[in-house]
Parts: sequence; structure tokens; C-alpha cells
Amino acid sequence: MKKIVFATNNEHKLSEIRAILKGDFEIISLAEIGCMADIPETAGTLEGNALCKVRYVVENYRTDCFADDTGLEVDALGGAPGIFTARFGAMNNYGADHDAEANTRCLLDKLQGQTNRKARFRTAIALSLGGEEHLFEGIVNGQIATAKRGERGFGYDPVFIPDGYNLTFAELGADIKNRISHRARAVAELIDFLKKR
Repeated sequence: MKKIVFATNNEHKLSEIRAILKGDFEIISLAEIGCMADIPETAGTLEGNALCKVRYVVENYRTDCFADDTGLEVDALGGAPGIFTARFGAMNNYGADHDAEANTRCLLDKLQGQTNRKARFRTAIALSLGGEEHLFEGIVNGQIATAKRGERGFGYDPVFIPDGYNLTFAELGADIKNRISHRARAVAELIDFLKKR
């Protein structure tokens, strides 16, 4: 089985990607290659931030790898939180960075009274393979619920209802989410590319 480094130490992302790629690739985390750094994400786009992580790993660990950056884009908020998805609550004085509860509470407050609740999750994956860089994208459209629903999932999963469903990602659970999510779609493009190499 092929091994590839996924430039993250986020356990939720790792388990999701490992479930999606099960049987095709062995996914190695940053911790498993000895990288505990909080890699700076200084670009103004999801694609740019994914490339920041990949380039850091290639430069410091000399290994092929891929990285993702995901953003929730809400129409009524002009595409926010976007690249600030993980820090949305903190930026609006709702809590600390990467605090899912604060992020969700902030989002629901900002959408209070809004009838347009259209949103999309977008994942950009950057891959560095043999010195070449490649980009892949996955998008899932949906709506923001008016309150949190469901116990499964992470981040904004309890408030995101994907198109074609009446349940949030947190109600649908990992099996369905891993088939239809933004990350699953971007990973499908990545796998298709890797299998042709």
C-alpha cells in the first residue's frame, strides 16, 4: 500500500481522510514524521493556505505530501467566514481560535433573522509529488440551519444541511458525510490523479 503524508495533526481530519482513502493509501500524519509545528497559513485563499502547508513539509522534511484547507462560505455574509472559518468566533469575540462551539454560535447569531441561508463548504487540496505541485477542489452546497442539530461530526457539521438532505452533517453521520462532503469530493479528485501516476 502506498504511503503519503497528510500535512495535518487534526485528528478529525485525519480520521475522515483515512476513512475515505481506506484500502488505497496509508495516510501518515505530521506527528508521525516528527512535525509538531503550527504551520503558518498566510495566504488569502484556501488554495494558497494548502500550498503553504505542503511547501513547509517539503522544505523541512523532504517528503511528498498533501494538505487541505477548508472554508465555509455563507452567501448572506458575503462569502464569510471563508479562510477564517476556524477562527470566526475568535475574530468576533466569541471565544478562542479553533473553538467549534464559539464558531457555530457566532455564525448562528450573525444569521439571525436572515432568510437567505445558502452556504457552501469548499475544500482545496494541494499535493506535492516528485517536486510538482497540483491542486484539487471539492464543493458541497447547502443551507445553514437555524439551530444546532445532531451529535456526530465536528466543526460546523451540526448547522450545515447539504443540498438534497433535510439533516445536518452531524445528523447524517460519518458514512454519508464521507461520501458526499466537500473533502470527499476533493479527495476523489486527488485519488483519481494518484492512481494514474
